[in-house]
Parts: sequence; C-alpha cells; structure tokens
Amino acid sequence: MWFYLPGGVIYFVLFIIPTLVSFYFAFTRWTLFESFFVGFENFVMFFEEPGLIGSLWNTLIYGFVTSAAKVVLGMALAVVLSAPIIARGYLRSVTFFPVLLSSVGVGLTFQILLDPFNGLVNKVISGITGSDGPGWLTNPDLALLSVAGIDVWKGLGLATLIYIAGIAAIPNEYFEAARVDGATSWQVFRSIILPLSFPATSTVILLSLIGGLRSFDLIWTTTQGGPGFASDVIASVIYKQYQAGFYGLSTAGNVILFIVVTAIIYPLSRWMNSKETDL
Repeated sequence: MWFYLPGGVIYFVLFIIPTLVSFYFAFTRWTLFESFFVGFENFVMFFEEPGLIGSLWNTLIYGFVTSAAKVVLGMALAVVLSAPIIARGYLRSVTFFPVLLSSVGVGLTFQILLDPFNGLVNKVISGITGSDGPGWLTNPDLALLSVAGIDVWKGLGLATLIYIAGIAAIPNEYFEAARVDGATSWQVFRSIILPLSFPATSTVILLSLIGGLRSFDLIWTTTQGGPGFASDVIASVIYKQYQAGFYGLSTAGNVILFIVVTAIIYPLSRWMNSKETDL
C-alpha cells in the first residue's frame, strides 16, 4: 500500500480537492479575493443561456461522432498495419504523428487550410470540379462536423495504436487454427479479431468519448463556437462566461459538464467491463 501513497496523494491534491472546491464555488459569486454564497442562482442563470440547449446537443453529437469514427477507422488501420506489409513501421509512425501535435497548432493550421476563399482544400476542389468549395468552418451546417473531422484526424493514431496492441495480444494459435480451417480474411476478422479485441475497443470508446465531450481547444481555435452558436459546445459556453468575468457562472457550468460526462461514461464503463468479463 505504501507504493500507492505517492500517486494517491497527487490524485487527491490535483483532482479530489479541486473537484470538491469547484462544487462549492459553483454556488457562489466569487473573485480572486472574495466570494458570496448565492445558492442555485448560477445554475439557474446557466440554464437560461440562449445557446445552452444547442451547445449540449452539439457536445453530444461531437462526442459520439468522433468516438465512433475513431473506433471504426482505428480498427481498420490497425488490421492493415498488423499485417506483414512493406514499410509497416514507417506507416505506424506516420499514423501516430498527429497525436504528438498541439491541438491549438492543429486548429490554427486547419483554419488556414479550410479557408473558404484562399484555403488549399477549396483551391484543390475548385481545380478538380471547377466550382467553389464549401465553407467548411463558416457554414453552420458543416462547422461542427468539420471540426469533428479534424479531431478524428488528430486522435486516430492513438486509437490505432491501442488496437494494434489489442490485436498483438491475441494468441497466435487462433490465427493458425483459422488458416488450417481455410477461413477467409473476413471470417478471421469477424470471428477472432473483432471479439477478442473488445478490451481495446472499450478503451478507445471511453477515451474518445471523454475527450469528445470535454473538447474545447480544437473547437475554439477553429471556429470559436461559430458561426453564431453552430459549433458551440458546453466547454466553449463555459469559457465565454469566464471571459466575461462571470466566474461563479462558469464554475457552475464546469460542474454541469462534469455531471454530464459522468452520467454517460460511468454506466457505459460498467457495461463494457461486464462484457469483458464474459469474454
């Protein structure tokens, strides 16, 4: 138990205490030097925000879309990169490279690449089709999904790495037995890789979903929640309140976000853990 103590102290100081303190300050109107207890006033005001329902819906869409895409694409890439192909190590490195990049740097770069008038992406589309490309980050119908696509590009390498580790952990005897029985590649994937890599799938889903529901930096650097409130998520609404000096209100928003993420992740995690024990 003594070996757990250093990590436990760090976890208590950096997570438990700030979480409890934030719950207290969510019920106050505070500044750096003073605070006044206001009860549930901050929560009432936060739920009266005109874009809150839309931002909550956007948060759920963003979280589930990015998570699902990383699961599907990560699994597909992992299967390919686990096969004996040429330059496999190099391709694995290239796939993982975007994970190492700063989210702010990625957001600013794609903001330039996806510019509707001078961006490289629309110039290529215009050169191929002869028509103007869409406003990826300026069209209210495309902005949120465009940022989600950038998020998938950046985080796909980590999902692929987790899946590669999961596939590598499958005993080779299963694949040998499948080859002896004359199983096709699809049958091997469906009957061996897919079910036996479920722990990796569980990890990718939980990490991607938590990251998607809490996402802020990539959205803020690309669209700042715009155009209008089209790509606003709960985290960006919280930041806007903080910018305006409503610290108690933004703290209440953080508590709401914590509750939303916990309400989704905790039962999902319990269900996935029960499925893993059944394997």
